[in-house]
Amino acid sequence: MARIPGLQVIRSPVQGYGVISTRARKKGSVICNVEGVMWRTGERSDDTYSLILEDGIFFDMVDQTRWMNHSCEPNVVVEAGVTKNGNGWAQMQALRDIKPGEELFFDYALPPELKEKCFCGTKKCRGWIVQPDAPSVSTSRSRLRDRKAVLSAITGKSAPRSSSPKSKNAPNSQPGKNVVTTKRSA
Repeated sequence: MARIPGLQVIRSPVQGYGVISTRARKKGSVICNVEGVMWRTGERSDDTYSLILEDGIFFDMVDQTRWMNHSCEPNVVVEAGVTKNGNGWAQMQALRDIKPGEELFFDYALPPELKEKCFCGTKKCRGWIVQPDAPSVSTSRSRLRDRKAVLSAITGKSAPRSSSPKSKNAPNSQPGKNVVTTKRSA
């Protein structure tokens, strides 16, 4: 696993493992460029910590960022996409000033059909890791494997047969444009 200076993996008081910043961060600053491997639907991959860049195109995070937990009041935003040259990229940015030792969180923003229980415990906790208007591509492929079971448990209905839901709003492929991305917690 690649190591990013200024980040440390810890046992999180929220859930499983987490990541803290070992240095102060200013609002709007880049925390890190995420190291990862781009892959497509149908390719065999360890996808538990993958971001969806576009429908059927994923970015497996292979550094400490894969351990960042969800929060309904995140202090980090993930920006990600595919460059004009066809390369995947992701970057973590501070949503507010962050103190050394503070755990880093981003909002996984799952679509309603894939929501899961939230353990963030913040004042604005939604109780579920969900964003009602999230584009359907904002889920990791590993969650899609369980889509039928999740939909059945939540709605009592079966999931559509497609292996990857269609997005009404494809993420922008230019660096600096925010796209909703998620990953499963540890």
